[in-house]
Amino acid sequence: MALDEALLTWHSEGLIPPVIRFYSWQPAALSIGYFQKVEKEIDMEAVDRLGLGFVRRPTGGRGVLHEHELTYSIIVSEAYPGMPETVTEVYRALSEGLLKGFHNLGLDASFSVPDTEDQRTDLKKPKSAVCFDAPSWYEMVVEGKKVAGSAQTRQKGVILQHGAILLDLDAEKLLSVFKFSSETAKERMRLKIPEKAVAINLLSEQPVTQEQCIRAFKAGFEQALSINFTPFQLTAQQLEEVKTIEQKKYANSEWNFRV
Repeated sequence: MALDEALLTWHSEGLIPPVIRFYSWQPAALSIGYFQKVEKEIDMEAVDRLGLGFVRRPTGGRGVLHEHELTYSIIVSEAYPGMPETVTEVYRALSEGLLKGFHNLGLDASFSVPDTEDQRTDLKKPKSAVCFDAPSWYEMVVEGKKVAGSAQTRQKGVILQHGAILLDLDAEKLLSVFKFSSETAKERMRLKIPEKAVAINLLSEQPVTQEQCIRAFKAGFEQALSINFTPFQLTAQQLEEVKTIEQKKYANSEWNFRV
C-alpha cells in the first residue's frame, strides 16, 4: 500500500509515467476499504489467529483476503489523453485490460453491469463487508460470477485503481475474519459466496499460476490500452521514501484502526 501511494505521488509530480503493477502478499493478508469500520466489521482475533497481515487501503471497497490471488494496481493521471471523467467510465476504460487478460487465459469474461434497481441500490449500500459477495459496475464476471474485485481513489489529480484477481477461493477462511449480526446471517453469506464469486482455477481445465496470470494480464493491458510496458526499478532513495510512508501510515494502528 505504501508503494502504491508513493507511485501516485511521484506520478502527480511528473517524476514517473503511468504505472501498472502486479504483486502478491507475504504473509497472506486482509485488506479493508478506506471507509470500513474495523470494530464493527472485522474479527481481529481471527485475523491474528490465522497469522494474517492486516492493512487499510487508501481506496474504497470492502474487505479482501489476499492469499490465493494476484493483486494489480494502476496509477495514471486524470488528465491522461482519452481518460473518461466519471468514476464508472474510468473503471470501464482501465478494466479493459483485465477483460483482455481473462480472454488471454481462455476465459469468457465480461463486464458486470447491474441491470435492476435492487442491484444498483446494493452498490450504494453494500449489505456485507465482504468484497466478493457481489460485482460492482464494470468488474469482471464469468458465467455471472465475480472473478476480480477493484477499487479506486483519486488524489493529487491521479487515479489509483487496484484490485484482486482470484486464482482460488477459501470461502471458510474468508468468512472467518468478518463479523456477522448472527449465525444465520453468516450461513446466508456462506451459501451466497459460491453463487456470486468464482476463482480462475475452478473455471480452467489446467491450474493457472500467478506467473501465467501476470503474463496474460500484462499482455491484456498492452492490447487494451495500446501501450508497451517498460520495466521500472526503484532507486535506493525511492525505496526509503516507501519505507517512510509504510512506517508513518500503513504499518501504524492509528491508520489501520481509524474510526
